[in-house]
Amino acid sequence: MTSSPNLDQLSPNQLRVLAAQLLSQVDTMGKKINRDQTVIEKQTHEIAQLKRLKFAKRSEQMNPEQASLLDDLIDTDIAAIEAELQALQIAPEATEEKLRPKRTALPAEFPRTLIHHEPDNTHRPCGCALKRIGEDVSEKLDYTPGVFTVERHVRGKWVCDNCETLIQAPVPPQVIDKGIPTSGLLAHVMIAKFADHLPLYRQESILGRAGLAIPRSTLAQWVGVTGVQLQPLVDALREVVLGQQIIHADETPVQMLMPGTKKTHRSYVWSYATSQFSDVAAVVYDFSPSRAGEHARDFLQDWNGKLVCDDFGGYKASFELGVTEIGCMAHARRKFFELHATNKSTLAEQALRYIQLLYEIEREVRDLEPDLRRRIRQEKAVPVKDRLHAWMNAQRDLVPEGSAISRALDYSLKRWAALSRYLDDGAVPIDNNWAEVRHEVA
Repeated sequence: MTSSPNLDQLSPNQLRVLAAQLLSQVDTMGKKINRDQTVIEKQTHEIAQLKRLKFAKRSEQMNPEQASLLDDLIDTDIAAIEAELQALQIAPEATEEKLRPKRTALPAEFPRTLIHHEPDNTHRPCGCALKRIGEDVSEKLDYTPGVFTVERHVRGKWVCDNCETLIQAPVPPQVIDKGIPTSGLLAHVMIAKFADHLPLYRQESILGRAGLAIPRSTLAQWVGVTGVQLQPLVDALREVVLGQQIIHADETPVQMLMPGTKKTHRSYVWSYATSQFSDVAAVVYDFSPSRAGEHARDFLQDWNGKLVCDDFGGYKASFELGVTEIGCMAHARRKFFELHATNKSTLAEQALRYIQLLYEIEREVRDLEPDLRRRIRQEKAVPVKDRLHAWMNAQRDLVPEGSAISRALDYSLKRWAALSRYLDDGAVPIDNNWAEVRHEVA
């Protein structure tokens, strides 16, 4: 253990050296404390985020009736309390009537089966006959699962006795030659597998309960052949999408079973869609065994339009070849929403308020022509975007390096040019949600 020096025995020079050493140690310890606090804040945010993803709801909407953390005016709180008290004073009967869900009418195109219910005897004991004066009608929804039908194709043979010529109608084209499934059954198998995520072994069991012994190996062959036959449609969709100047792109991980290993491998499905403002609505999906950027480049090839996407590095090679990057405001917003949801960050809420103003302007111009949409964006959205940019720069100088709020700010500031390009083109959307919705549907 080192003993403390006797200050009375030290010379002035030694005191200055000792003071400098102590100041250096204090400075070092201060920096260490700041680093530790940043790490603790980061890990606390990550733990809270993981808990929210596992246990909380996924919606990123902010409740418009939620009191702002930045607004602590007493009048606002009193008004909220009075509104709650007024709501509690509503009559119980009116409340129950309001909360009771309304039953929607069953679709008119559904086939109807009429079932009549009449009394067994329409004569009274007095001898009088009852007269029908009206009726009550109610509808019930029924479902019959696994209804299969069989198409029996009969091709007549016609012969000429004089020239001995045999004539017969040609076999209608089928997706699978000499196979038993019709296009309707193949469509059902494909939709069940890829849209409803129903594996083939479960479809095999469902068919078995209906009395059809179709093994999954046969179902797998049907899926493979159908995929090959659908390739011209995929190629046509790809041409339609790449024929547009603005494209949405997004990638989603899927688990692929590796043959012979009984293990799954992380693969990806990429979606490419036309813009929500385009007159042409099309989306095409491209499977790849990895998330490497070369897969996006192989799909886009020499296309050099405007690509709406997130900050995934796989698109960077395309940007270097002439593709214009359009940033996704929803991804930038999500960084701040996560902070607001996990630790009620006032800085994150202020950013959300700014971004909310931008989305309110987008709702206003959603159905307008591109030129008018651009003009209103320039008049209303550009000033909001400039204030948001100035606010972000000012806050970035104040927050510690490596903190969660600094990473959220850096995400937007580093991509500010890409996030702002939608303001200069009325045909460009503010975010990439159009493609993400199509990925969820798929």
